[in-house]
Amino acid sequence: MPGLLAVDLARVLAGPFAMMMCADLGARVIKVERPGRGDDSRTCGPFIDGRSMYFARVNRGRQSIVR
Repeated sequence: MPGLLAVDLARVLAGPFAMMMCADLGARVIKVERPGRGDDSRTCGPFIDGRSMYFARVNRGRQSIVR
């Protein structure tokens, strides 16, 4: 998938998981998050140093913007 640009508008698990696989395969993925709150999964535990490890794992390998 190198050279592919994907915009991630998904929430919860299925969409972010699919975009995680695209990023793992080399696509450039841009995640769009809600202003002021970000993605809902940022509030899901477990937490390390105040960061959601669930969010970090499922949303790895992508850039985030707020729109």
